[in-house]
Amino acid sequence: MQLEIMDTTLRDGEQTTGVSFNPQEKVSIAKLLLKEVKVDRIEVASARVSKGEFEAVQKITEWAKRNNCLHRIEILGFIDGTHSIDWIYNAGARVVNLLSKGSLKHVSEQLRKSPEQHVADIKKAIAYAKSLDFKVNLYLEDWSNGMINSRDYVFFMIDALQTEPVERFMIPDTLGILNHEQTYEFCRIIREKYPNLHFDFHAHNDYDLATANVYAAIKAGINGVHTTVNGLGERAGNVPLSSVIGIVNDHLKIQTNLDESKLTKVSQVVESFSGLRIPANKPLIGENVFTQTCGVHADGDSKNSLYFNNLMPERFGRERKYALGKTSGKANIKKNLEELGLVLDDESLKRLTEKVIELGDKKENVTIDDLPYIIADILDNKHIKKSIIFKHYSLTIANGLKPSANISVEIDGISYEESSVGDGQYDAFMKALWKIYSTLDKKRPALVDYSVSIPPGGKTDALVETVITWEFNGKRIKTHGLASDQTEAAIKATEKVLNIIENQNSLEKELLNKNLEEKTSV
Repeated sequence: MQLEIMDTTLRDGEQTTGVSFNPQEKVSIAKLLLKEVKVDRIEVASARVSKGEFEAVQKITEWAKRNNCLHRIEILGFIDGTHSIDWIYNAGARVVNLLSKGSLKHVSEQLRKSPEQHVADIKKAIAYAKSLDFKVNLYLEDWSNGMINSRDYVFFMIDALQTEPVERFMIPDTLGILNHEQTYEFCRIIREKYPNLHFDFHAHNDYDLATANVYAAIKAGINGVHTTVNGLGERAGNVPLSSVIGIVNDHLKIQTNLDESKLTKVSQVVESFSGLRIPANKPLIGENVFTQTCGVHADGDSKNSLYFNNLMPERFGRERKYALGKTSGKANIKKNLEELGLVLDDESLKRLTEKVIELGDKKENVTIDDLPYIIADILDNKHIKKSIIFKHYSLTIANGLKPSANISVEIDGISYEESSVGDGQYDAFMKALWKIYSTLDKKRPALVDYSVSIPPGGKTDALVETVITWEFNGKRIKTHGLASDQTEAAIKATEKVLNIIENQNSLEKELLNKNLEEKTSV
């Protein structure tokens, strides 16, 4: 059995409160999903929503035609005569997912029609779509409530429509009300009663059961499932694409076309475009999910990978990390030192471990990039120093004028001054700084991500934490700055990353020389 995956990030996922993708963002996500992640189909819009939605669909379908995948682009259409189908046709798509009613309550109270009237309207819409050479799929909206409260109506609908040219019947848990036992029972009944029809299951996550329900639906023999990247969707969202990849590949061992190695890439792109951060503990795609915190676990990983499971980070374009904090042991520290290419003697390693635990007790954020500073502190090594210092800076902002910065930077004891304007105060500061770096022909890191947070309930005088992710020589470095001003916090984080880059090389050389001296003396 090969399971079909239809991703609806660009339609149902965009119904997430506050999320709206522009046309170019939609095209970019569509390309990633179809060409790299290799989902089978994507649902990219709802008909008749807006002019911008029409433009986005046109851009996607134009690209899809050039790449021979127009048949994989689907649009939600409504039972509204010819209006939705005309809109979709003019936008360039040729697959419509018609939205019909899957519960008696919806058809009688929302549409105020009889089941027979609704079926007649659906048949007219299907006939018109086929006259334009469309492929037609059919949603049975609120199917889960239909199976609970009006099962005879659900069977009446499918009985009346099963001989129509419908490619797929799509059965959604629209309100996210099912548990895995109900899902298995209802999907099994449908599959046994209509063995020759194709059924897709569409899960919502209101009870945090979407992944379990998809698992149950697949076990019951469902033909396809719908997902969204990062679990975007209305209310609590839809089943995440990442979770489906995990359970299908490792637990159900069912064949799909998905390329799991591209999962992290598409998740990060959607995170950036949507503005919704992925929770750090989100399975498979969260920042912390391949991070071992407990020292016992790190020790076990060093002894025949005792704490590894099948979810190896390399499968998803990730790498395993070992957190630093109050639960750290020597094994955690060693793993991080190995990544930096550093070796400490037993006594220094003990002191470093004690310092990291001490900082963790104070709830300090301790990262691998902090280690060179901590090592320098505990070893009292005079050769490892803060070689780049932002001595003075003046930042100005005025209505109608570009922000400007005047800075004085000390590098290896020599002072340099520069000034610049920018689109913001931090931008002006960075442009002045990079002028100095260009003069000295120094390599500089690239800013990858920038986030700002204040304590919950914080007021205008609250401390601001700025977290900046940088990339340098193919590696990512995350630095933190804390101040009462956002720009000042960002400047502190910037000074820190520059010194990390300067000190890592010098520290590595110093420790290497020390080890060579000890071997020579022996």
